[in-house]
Amino acid sequence: MFFTQTVFSQNEDSLDNARLSKMIQLSEVVVRNNMDVNAFIQRVKNDTTFYKAFRNLRVLSFTSMNDIRMKNKKGEVTASLQSKTRQHVAKGCRTMEILNESATGDFYDKNHDYNYYTAELYASLFFTKGQVCGETNIVAGTQRDVKSKKGIEKNKEQLKMLFFDPGKKIPGIPLMGDKTAIFDKDHADRYDFSLDYVDYNGQSCYLFTIKAKSGTGVVIDNMTTWFNSKSMEIVARNYDLSYDAGVYDFNVHMEVQMTQFGELTVPSTLRYVGTWDVAFKKRERGVFTATLSDFSRQ
Repeated sequence: MFFTQTVFSQNEDSLDNARLSKMIQLSEVVVRNNMDVNAFIQRVKNDTTFYKAFRNLRVLSFTSMNDIRMKNKKGEVTASLQSKTRQHVAKGCRTMEILNESATGDFYDKNHDYNYYTAELYASLFFTKGQVCGETNIVAGTQRDVKSKKGIEKNKEQLKMLFFDPGKKIPGIPLMGDKTAIFDKDHADRYDFSLDYVDYNGQSCYLFTIKAKSGTGVVIDNMTTWFNSKSMEIVARNYDLSYDAGVYDFNVHMEVQMTQFGELTVPSTLRYVGTWDVAFKKRERGVFTATLSDFSRQ
């Protein structure tokens, strides 16, 4: 139902960097290199590279291999979509061409609209409907508008906040409150933080792990992020999100990998396995993979 701009905004409820640094378990290599942990935390809190990578998709042409599968409680596929699409960008506008497509089950309704919220939310991230003009990849000053939206459009904004802004409070989700606020002074002690220096696909990276302590009732169970050690851009991130509020529940695992196109960082792979249920709606169990390639500026 929801997903995660990695912006951990500073506010009066956020722990100061010095206190947070004392809560992070440092590997020997990090200690040996005398890393400025306070500065690292500040970079994490202010990071926009994750969100920026997805915004870059609005100004580039690219090919997407799409694999969406909806399952029943036995794990059997009941509906699916496999397709290859090409986004075209020209004169400040983008359109999408379906190169091939195969759908099964009740993936579409009789009007060729999506029968599943999971599919509709996927489409809002990677598909273009009609012609969309006037977009940019600028992230500074962007504000998410949740309150003015209703229904699926509101769900999309909540999804994007949890997907791009882990650690921020998500408005309009009943019974969840501020449980997504990782660095909030009332919630930080519910997590174990660790920092290491590793190799990831040939890149030297800082590996920052946030793992919920057992029985704490949080939303973000685990978030593992690889930051390029030189640019501090996010090159990959894995999430585990879950929550049960009675009237709704969800349990989601996601993996995102980035690649470079010129000076721009862009997503190359996104994998999702999740289930969610909302009162008066049918439970959805979905698996999808988006593989993006052939980036160009036209």
